[in-house]
Amino acid sequence: MKIGNLHFEEKPLFLAPMEDVTDIGFRRICRQQGAAMVYSEFVAAEALVRSVKSTLDKLTVCDEERPVGIQIYGRDADAVVEAARIVESEAHPDVIDLNFGCPVKKVAGKGAGAGMLRNIPLMLDITRRVVAAVRTPVTVKTRLGWDAENIVITTLAEQLQDCGIRALTIHGRTRSQMYTGTADWTLIGEVKNNPRISIPIIGNGDITSLDEADEAFRRYGVDAVMVGRATFGCPWFFNRRPLSLDDKFALLRRQLEINVSRLREDAERRGSERDKSLAEMRGILHTRRHLAATPIFKGIPDFRQTRVAMLRADTLADLLPILDEAERRLKEMEQ
Repeated sequence: MKIGNLHFEEKPLFLAPMEDVTDIGFRRICRQQGAAMVYSEFVAAEALVRSVKSTLDKLTVCDEERPVGIQIYGRDADAVVEAARIVESEAHPDVIDLNFGCPVKKVAGKGAGAGMLRNIPLMLDITRRVVAAVRTPVTVKTRLGWDAENIVITTLAEQLQDCGIRALTIHGRTRSQMYTGTADWTLIGEVKNNPRISIPIIGNGDITSLDEADEAFRRYGVDAVMVGRATFGCPWFFNRRPLSLDDKFALLRRQLEINVSRLREDAERRGSERDKSLAEMRGILHTRRHLAATPIFKGIPDFRQTRVAMLRADTLADLLPILDEAERRLKEMEQ
């Protein structure tokens, strides 16, 4: 499989772009554990053009996580084009991905993300203009259609290919489904098997194990599989070698360390005492989503209060002993 100048081994697994999930620490560990490519959190084009700091922060990437894609979204064509140029010049990603699939109301309801499925001409115009504006390979992530009465993916895939994109990721649901029901991989397979489609097709939706990913490759012939929610708090998802409990806790601690260290270094560069004092807390906040969702805590009796304490911790001095205690309890249960 090839996207631009990127070459991937057979049956590659990609980490999906997810807001408040795919921070730099998580991306780096997922790459280390076997993800073939990782993606940033969503980047709002309009906010990027306005130089909003929290949005600019999402452009921070490092060599250890490459190949990495930066995903942008927006409804204003000029802003999306300008944002793509900024992403290319500031982050130098391996891929720029256009988000035409986010279903949440605050995005799709305003016409961005999956909202573009209600305005295909604008979607295609944005895609053509971004492809023309940058040298970085441009890819697209979208859904089957707006709702069950408007399934457009088979035609849309050809139209997007004609715009010059280098790969297409399809989530097997409509926007109206959000994340309910079951992803329809048959339509993803139909796009892949269309003889007029020559770009890589990446399937996404309801992959919860490596066995399910392997089955998706076998049944539908996709070029890659993108995994999202199953990776929450589980960066070892991509590793085909079983990991010990010690290894898994070490990865969670490493993610914390990366996020806190990066924010501390950023605060020191700016020389702001306030930022320095908040850096540790912000690094922990970046990792809380994973700590709340990680499957390794399942089965610990009466764990609710421990989880609450974990999610309220603002310093590593408070948080790490709680993780140590959770690990100790799990080991006792295994004995």
